[in-house]
Amino acid sequence: MQLIRYGKTLVTGSGKGELLSAEVRLSFWGGVDPQTGVVIDQHHPLRNQSLAGRVLAIPSGRGSCSGSGVLLELILNGHAPAAIIISEREEILTLGALVAEVVFEHSIPVLRVDREVFARLGEYRYARVAGSSLQLLHEPSEGDWQPGPAQQGSYEDTAIRLDAVDEAFLSGRHGKAAQVAMRLLLRMAAIQEAEAFVDVSQVHIDGCIYTGPASLRFAQMLVEWGASVRVPTTLNSISVDKRRWRAQGVAEDLGAPASALADAYLAMGAQPSFTCAPYLLESAPQFGEQVGWAESNSVIYANSVIGARTMKYPDYLDVCIALTGRAPLAGCHLDAGRRATLVLEVELPERADDAFWPLLGYCCGSVCGTEIPLICGLETSAAGPDELKAFGAAFATVAAAPMFHIAGITPEADNQRPERLVRIGLGDLQRAWQLLNTAASPEVGLVCLGNPHFSLTECARLADLVRGRTKSADVAVIVTCGRAVHEAARQAGHVAEAEAFGVQFVTDTCWCMLSEPVIPPAVRALMTNSGKYAHYAPGLVGRGVRFGSMAECVEAACSGKAQENLPAWLL
Repeated sequence: MQLIRYGKTLVTGSGKGELLSAEVRLSFWGGVDPQTGVVIDQHHPLRNQSLAGRVLAIPSGRGSCSGSGVLLELILNGHAPAAIIISEREEILTLGALVAEVVFEHSIPVLRVDREVFARLGEYRYARVAGSSLQLLHEPSEGDWQPGPAQQGSYEDTAIRLDAVDEAFLSGRHGKAAQVAMRLLLRMAAIQEAEAFVDVSQVHIDGCIYTGPASLRFAQMLVEWGASVRVPTTLNSISVDKRRWRAQGVAEDLGAPASALADAYLAMGAQPSFTCAPYLLESAPQFGEQVGWAESNSVIYANSVIGARTMKYPDYLDVCIALTGRAPLAGCHLDAGRRATLVLEVELPERADDAFWPLLGYCCGSVCGTEIPLICGLETSAAGPDELKAFGAAFATVAAAPMFHIAGITPEADNQRPERLVRIGLGDLQRAWQLLNTAASPEVGLVCLGNPHFSLTECARLADLVRGRTKSADVAVIVTCGRAVHEAARQAGHVAEAEAFGVQFVTDTCWCMLSEPVIPPAVRALMTNSGKYAHYAPGLVGRGVRFGSMAECVEAACSGKAQENLPAWLL
């Protein structure tokens, strides 16, 4: 018995295998091992399953923009899915497959099907994709399959208006690197159903993260082809502290290629900012400014808190935008793409501490999926940049939406009028707390702060919290931050006060890239105030996590133990 259906081809090709499906979106970065294809996200229903050679069916990607880089690594090292089936708009994984096809001439099919078809996938054990055709089977397929004619066609059929500058890039007048970049932008613009391109004033590149040999190979190929950025371009955190990785004991087989990858983007003209919080830089965009940013928390903050305009650009498309200064005019670049379709009514607990914000972001992101929410109930909270940074990072970890609105706080919230309502109460926050607290015992050996990178005000607050305190000799405390913030904190005296307590500062890289030996091998459990890192750490570094406020992190650094019970404001 078989079922044959048709979908929309995002990336053409054919593939078959055992069907592996889930109703939960999956972030490939932090969720899938780029060398083996095994799902490492311990919060996902497919955890510990191998994607290699199987047909993966998920509603869409989610979380990190670096998922495209992970998929590219898997395609080129032979551990990718045989095909990917999705049911929602999806750009991160799609772009990884497009880069493999356009740049490396090796790819896998990506097919989008209707929700009704996706809902039936669980009835079958095997699947076969050929172009826009999908064959579902109970037994492995044998022999050749001749699918019928496509019924929904391909996104490549979309007509896009090109300006003279776009035509010049496509013709190769500005060199091969810019030509390849424009070819990829054109393919993605079709998928996004854009009618034209728009100029951007700046770009933030997330593709400088080292996911494996393919990420370095891609960047070095662009340099060989004469790549040069055409607009001011900042770089995200890289995979090592570029100036000190050898002193930190990082292995040569990671430190050397990760540093070389950063050098490749510097050679293209990007700035050595090396931060996952570019909104903390003096170059941060203004309200209404059209930009091309990647890195999930940065995109969320730029769109939501600043009111700048960017899509949630996947790794490598950010590079293409930097090389051309052009981005598809779609999604959050347009008024229509910034409208909320869902109201989240929040119960604001009394006397909540700073752990409330990442916890709430995690809840809201889990609920909204791809929908942009208007969050109500926080009007009296007086949330500032640090709170919104923590909220947005946790939100971006589990959501696929590119932004949020908070009534009375973010700049575009007053114009939102969604009708559908979902309530988030104390019970939801308590369940999220349990999900993020995965360590079996209260003992912690490492306190991890700065995901996203610490701001200057967070450095000042940490200095206040540790002043006059004594850290346990059995607990390490590490803060990650950008070079600019570290220098400002040093000049203000915050670094010296924190270091006197025993805090170690690491620049250029961030927690989602750090591993042993920067994380002491003897550490069995860690504590963080980051909802983002509390989600990713069990899969990335194999440690249990205790989650809490910054003050609770300092207490754990002094005592060696985290608080076991829910905080009073959550009861």
